[in-house]
Amino acid sequence: MFARRKKATPIKSLDELDPLVASGKPVLIDFMQMGCAPCRVMDGIMNELAAEYPDSAHVVKIDVAKVPGAAEKFNVRSTPTFVLLGRPQPKNSAKSKKANRNKPNSRNKVTSRWRANGLIPKDQISRVLESNGARPS
Repeated sequence: MFARRKKATPIKSLDELDPLVASGKPVLIDFMQMGCAPCRVMDGIMNELAAEYPDSAHVVKIDVAKVPGAAEKFNVRSTPTFVLLGRPQPKNSAKSKKANRNKPNSRNKVTSRWRANGLIPKDQISRVLESNGARPS
């Protein structure tokens, strides 16, 4: 009767991020922990974003207490912290093309495109996703 809405995917190991990043879609990571009131508020927003961008972005959540090394790798100091991973946008200038000519895999390198922590408005996160190639369905 009712269709199930897509939710933010829980990640149990940092190795699970590799295929998501390799897909070429932006990956929005919510670093959270149980018992954190702002994390619970943002969890609902992350689930809404996962439902709005099911085909064009990966929305995942990582419990920093349960995933070893996650906080250290992404330099998470407080929760909730949000990181958007994506590929750099190509530049069309002749100077940038010449500079990247000698760099192998310069287009394939995944970078942290955006970072924030605390309570973030949903529309701000939506704008960041859309500026990195995600489209609402």
